[in-house]
Amino acid sequence: MTYQQIRENETIRTYIRKADESLAALGYTEHSFAHVTHVAEMAAQILSALDFDPHSIELVKIAGYLHDIGNLVNRVDHSQSGAVMAFRILDKLEMPPTDIATIVTAIGNHDEGTGIPVNPVAAALILADKSDVRATRVRNRDIATFDIHDRVNYSVSHATLTTDAQNKTVTLSLQIDTQFGSVMDYFEIFLGRMILCRKAAQALGLRFVLVANGQQLL
Repeated sequence: MTYQQIRENETIRTYIRKADESLAALGYTEHSFAHVTHVAEMAAQILSALDFDPHSIELVKIAGYLHDIGNLVNRVDHSQSGAVMAFRILDKLEMPPTDIATIVTAIGNHDEGTGIPVNPVAAALILADKSDVRATRVRNRDIATFDIHDRVNYSVSHATLTTDAQNKTVTLSLQIDTQFGSVMDYFEIFLGRMILCRKAAQALGLRFVLVANGQQLL
């Protein structure tokens, strides 16, 4: 079972689409194909930079693509719901149990409320997911009615996540337009995510670095 086959599976695409529709109704930022594809490919870049084997890289891409399907059930505990859904899907597709276990564990541990980077795939998934902050994820077109999540995402004009294996760092660099949101706003809602990113980096033998507007904050 390959990442490309997962992406082309219409059942999976339906679950991702419908999960995002539920979040849209609740006023959340975009969690559809743009987000899950970005997470899958960024997680793969992290493991590639650390010279992980191709099979692990394929597994992290699949985990990244499937990681948010639990929002179809409910936003609360969506990582655990998503893990159960992924298990059923992948088992039905006859993926080997060891691979299913790795993917399900990563999905079930990606949320900052309960997540722990229990293996390299989980760690890379966490870093890729929590670093996806960008204006295009904001659905609300009325700036006057932005909540803090809208403001923070809309204020990020540029975000990059760079893995430096030689210096053993993974760096999230943000360019924040303070007209729409402040660095303090970012920390107010994303501190838990950044702490989990630090744990994920440590699990990969790296140090997590956060840079905002050219200033190192972590």
